[in-house]
Amino acid sequence: MANKYFKAIFFLALLLVTSTSFAQGPPPPPPKYPIDGGVIGLLLLGVGYAVKKIHENSKK
Repeated sequence: MANKYFKAIFFLALLLVTSTSFAQGPPPPPPKYPIDGGVIGLLLLGVGYAVKKIHENSKK
């Protein structure tokens, strides 16, 4: 009789341990608007072009 209870308790404990040991949380959400090197480069080129145009118009 004790052998049946031992097997049942062992099986339930094994089932609970394995399910919690492999459980992982969800991955973090990705950023909404990633600003990488390309966007920053375009922004810097735009600022440089604006400075050049302002400088050319101030000479006239």
